[in-house]
Amino acid sequence: MTQPSFLGLPERLAGEQRPRAVIIGAGHGTTYPGKDSHGYARAADEIRAASFEDAALVAHWDFDLGGPLFDGGPISCIDSGNIPTAPDDNPGNRARIEATTRDILALGAVPILIGGDDSVPIPFLAAFAGHGPIWILQIDAHIDWRDERYGERLGFSSPMRRASEMGHVAGMVQVGLRSVGSARVEEIEAARRYGSRFVTAREVHAHGVEAALRHIPEGARVVITLDCDGLDPGIMPAVASRTPGGLTYTQAIDLIAGAGKRGRIAGFDLVELYPPADIDNLSALTAARLVVNAIGAIVRQGGQPA
Repeated sequence: MTQPSFLGLPERLAGEQRPRAVIIGAGHGTTYPGKDSHGYARAADEIRAASFEDAALVAHWDFDLGGPLFDGGPISCIDSGNIPTAPDDNPGNRARIEATTRDILALGAVPILIGGDDSVPIPFLAAFAGHGPIWILQIDAHIDWRDERYGERLGFSSPMRRASEMGHVAGMVQVGLRSVGSARVEEIEAARRYGSRFVTAREVHAHGVEAALRHIPEGARVVITLDCDGLDPGIMPAVASRTPGGLTYTQAIDLIAGAGKRGRIAGFDLVELYPPADIDNLSALTAARLVVNAIGAIVRQGGQPA
């Protein structure tokens, strides 16, 4: 890697030690025809840069986690850098994201993908074939259930629709929903026919994160896909569609920790960070802290992932 790694983490661990988690970055998945998505290319490295001030503090007490990041043990997460992607190479982007994720799963590690546009979760989730069944916990303002948009079926409006067609996906919980987006009545009806559990942001504000976590079966393998617009734009302004009323930082990290306690986090992605829209680096900093919490929850699961 030429850029600083996340939290200064190494590219590999010493000796025979296997990582519990591996961080990768990806800026682009499937770009819509005629749409400019170049701004997402910087997302993963902006998150890394925002984390780097805390690189010397990894062994310090983290009040979000109730202890140091690695819970008193050795460093067990590595940063493998960025997957090469480009806005004009949709098939190549998808193939590289899926192959890299499969390689991480073959190590027995949990893949953590950071970056780019919200089509990236499609190949990321596809890589879990042979490692299921999985449940998806989606944190997002939108349900992402369009069958196609601009003639493209693998773009950023369709990740959960495509995930519902994957045989290794046993179910999904979609939390943080609010306002309007690309979903029409037919998308809502299709998601409900599939059995998706909708949990609006207002429900979480009123009843807490248990309103979402209760839908995840005990002991399930969970892949968390976090679209940055699931959080309130007051703390996450660097998104394509700012929508008031989103989740708080505390609600988001409680969802992450709760998924690790109720089941087992098998994968985590954080996408839709759009650096050109950031304000005083606030979004990148918040995103970095969310990734820290994901690492901490994975470490506290104990053992190697199944």
